[in-house]
Amino acid sequence: MVEIVKSGGWLMVPIILCAIVAMGIMLERFWTLQQKRVIPEDLTSKVWGWVKKDQIDQGQIQTLHQGSALGQILAAGLINRDYERAVMKDSIEETGRHVVHELQRYLDTLGTVAAISPLLGLLGTVIGMVKVFAAITTHGVGNPTVLAGGIAEALITTAAGLTVAIPALIGYRFYSSRVDTLVVDMEKEAIKLVEALHRRQASSGKKK
Repeated sequence: MVEIVKSGGWLMVPIILCAIVAMGIMLERFWTLQQKRVIPEDLTSKVWGWVKKDQIDQGQIQTLHQGSALGQILAAGLINRDYERAVMKDSIEETGRHVVHELQRYLDTLGTVAAISPLLGLLGTVIGMVKVFAAITTHGVGNPTVLAGGIAEALITTAAGLTVAIPALIGYRFYSSRVDTLVVDMEKEAIKLVEALHRRQASSGKKK
């Protein structure tokens, strides 16, 4: 393996670095974007139960905010639960934008790795072929050993670049789709809470 890397030339260094970055991001996103971490099961129902029992205080809202991505959004709604529906909705939407940004963290970097890795491989191919033609100019085509180094560099860097780019691109597409799905699910849960709080406000107003 070490000999193969050496044969690929200096461009193998950035390709290997791209591989390390891509692997790190995919593992980190795999852990962070788990359903149970982003949208804990029955969290909205639990929060609504607290509201009905008047058990909501600042400490509980802070704990909810720190617990999960959905918790941050629901906490924003609870902070403004005594205001009208539009205020609650605006607060949730603003918090939601920050949450989505956090969920998408590092994905642009992963997409960049997927884009530049094959280009680095292509650059290695060009450099390798330049060396081949330089060797032909100097030594002619009679000695295949002289040509082997440039050809090996061209093929190895191309293969290495594609080996990094393909899983990086798959990871980028998968996690981007994953984020989109989680965002839609969080929107549904947030709407449930807003509507429930709005109905509670309306019923309280009628009683008064």
